[in-house]
Amino acid sequence: MDINTLFNHMWQDYLHQCPSADAIHQLLGKGEAIINDHVAFRTFRAPGLGIDKLAQHFLALGYEAKGEYHFEAKKLYARHYEHPDASQPKVFISELMLEQCSEALQAIVADLVAQLPQGYTDDVAHLYGGAPWLVTQAQYRSLLAESEYAAWLSAFGFRANHFTVSVNDLSGFDTLQGVNDALKGSGFVLNSAGGEIKGSAEVLLEQSSTMADKVAVAFKDGALEIPACFYEFALRYPMADGALYTGFVAASADKIFESTNAG
Repeated sequence: MDINTLFNHMWQDYLHQCPSADAIHQLLGKGEAIINDHVAFRTFRAPGLGIDKLAQHFLALGYEAKGEYHFEAKKLYARHYEHPDASQPKVFISELMLEQCSEALQAIVADLVAQLPQGYTDDVAHLYGGAPWLVTQAQYRSLLAESEYAAWLSAFGFRANHFTVSVNDLSGFDTLQGVNDALKGSGFVLNSAGGEIKGSAEVLLEQSSTMADKVAVAFKDGALEIPACFYEFALRYPMADGALYTGFVAASADKIFESTNAG
């Protein structure tokens, strides 16, 4: 599968989990193509899973590992990847460090992972395949009480957690504040954790995001409507050499994770 086909599959799946993305596309792009800054994925640090298992498919398409990030309070580790063709989206993959979580959480995740087919992550299609296991509402709520990240992953599985508009490449907007104002003016709710704009020119990156759309998820024992995927917006600033900064800021990303919080 070539790189553009892969991202198209991921985008089509993402639209089912974030229906508002289409309207946001129209609002910000005004009919023109929108450049994706990055796409993000979540996974568990568990046998057969983990960052390396997801990343292998991007590495095969020419991506290279770049920055590493630690989120101690959320017990997450992340890495981002870049393609030599700068027009391709960056990829941000995070994993929950299960060894730092409670035995109860580890037991639930072990039950989920045990349901994985042999060699599940070897197929590139798993990147947009959703949840490959059955989870009960009680398991979901138990995970949610300890880790929103784990609960989301149990319900939605492996797919793009969010796409990100490259504000630098939008023709009608010069600032992230302008993007945010347009979104709010059209009724979209933004993630206000740590402020609507996370980061600054000083750290070379500003980010904002919508709160996740709610969709109905089929659990083992019935459906629940819960936060699914969201849309992010990134404005990058030039480094001393004039090139745009391509990394991420952990303090900002930490708050972006909260776009899937229920409430």
